[in-house]
Amino acid sequence: MQCPTQSYADVLVATAAGRIDFAGAQVLEGALAPALAPDAPHRAIVVDLSGVDYISSVGLRVLMVAAKTMRARRAAIAVASLQPVVAEIFEISRFHHVVDVRGSVRDAIGAVSPDALAAYDRSGGA
Repeated sequence: MQCPTQSYADVLVATAAGRIDFAGAQVLEGALAPALAPDAPHRAIVVDLSGVDYISSVGLRVLMVAAKTMRARRAAIAVASLQPVVAEIFEISRFHHVVDVRGSVRDAIGAVSPDALAAYDRSGGA
């Protein structure tokens, strides 16, 4: 699995691709780590799951720990662009109560930071 990141103003966007199983969860955890540090400048994380076709309980745990850390800092976390299988996993596990689920990365960024949305739009949305 791959998970490159990009910062837009005060939001870190992590773009996951592949399966978030045991190995993939470690990659995702590493990608999110800079934004979870106590002195991180990010006020929100958006995880783009458009390229993810499966997420295991280990992957959900990474998102749960990230959500708990961000809430403690009064910061936000959202996921975006869930594929049907991943959306079903989120629904069955009721994970949509743990993280904000949005239809697109742009919607997720806009929900957490106007400054980041402006930077995202200026960049061409990629």
